[in-house]
Amino acid sequence: MAANVHEIRERVLLKEYGLSNVHSTDFPGNYPGFNDTWDQTHFEENFRIDVIKMEQDVLEFDMIGIDASFANAFRRILLAEVPTMAIEKVFVYNNTSIIQDEILSHRLGLIPIRADPRLFEYRGTEDADGTEIDTLQFELQVKCTKNPRASRDSSDPNELYLNHKVYTSHMKWVPLGNQADLFTETEAPRPVHDDILIAQLRPGQEIHVVVHCVKGIGKDHAKFSPVATASYRLLPEICLLSPVEGELADTLQRCFSPGVISVDVVNGKKVARVVSARQDSCSREIFRHDELKKLVQIKRVRDHYIFSIESTGILPPDTLLLEAIKVLAGKCQRFLEELDVAEMD
Repeated sequence: MAANVHEIRERVLLKEYGLSNVHSTDFPGNYPGFNDTWDQTHFEENFRIDVIKMEQDVLEFDMIGIDASFANAFRRILLAEVPTMAIEKVFVYNNTSIIQDEILSHRLGLIPIRADPRLFEYRGTEDADGTEIDTLQFELQVKCTKNPRASRDSSDPNELYLNHKVYTSHMKWVPLGNQADLFTETEAPRPVHDDILIAQLRPGQEIHVVVHCVKGIGKDHAKFSPVATASYRLLPEICLLSPVEGELADTLQRCFSPGVISVDVVNGKKVARVVSARQDSCSREIFRHDELKKLVQIKRVRDHYIFSIESTGILPPDTLLLEAIKVLAGKCQRFLEELDVAEMD
């Protein structure tokens, strides 16, 4: 009985035609002999975060010993509530390109801006002009001309024209107030990538715009979202209920993602072995083979989340996670304060 209860509470079982053990059962009094009352000391002893991979803009870590609601809260906060700086207003002084002003403004708004939003304040809706504490200003002025040195027989636009491609590298930061003193040359605000194509021009066409960047969050507009993606999945677990040998071992290996199953030769026989269940996509391909159905069991660990954060480059992914934790802590604090006010009333 105890083994069955542990299986129900700690594993999600992937079957041929559905899932089992998907509902939470760890609440007080559900099972006799199990004390499921929430305890902070017990939580602190069991909860941990293991960093698996941390690169320039990608962070992968395991969040262990936590409920799905918290994992999803971090994901939603990362997508929609961690503030960033993005282009909000576009002042078009000259645009003779084939791109309409509205489309050009939309393209500019989606360019990720490398600037620490923690150094700025939110801009009020009634403010007509920005200041150094709430606004970043960039200027984009590019005019296409013919290349006098181009060959007469050439048909390559890269050789025939000068400045015919408008990139984010053409955007120049215009400091407001004392911003030039606050940012060094290496830390000056700029687009995350210099090679984002904004528009293409032909001789005589010109784009001259001034843009204002403000602080905002993703729930207001997707351009403020600091992540390209933030996702999580449960840790897969693969159990071989009996040895899988011979040609069946090769079939089993092909049913899973590369690197999950290894086929070793033991005493002249091929034997399948689970190497890294973490890389499995849980496709349940084994259920296509009748001879494998009763030999393999696919599960997912209920409280072990593989979390992945891919930053747009505005802030490092580890910084984004810390900011998400601060946002969640602030929500909890406001909730406790509201409870105190309600009790006083």
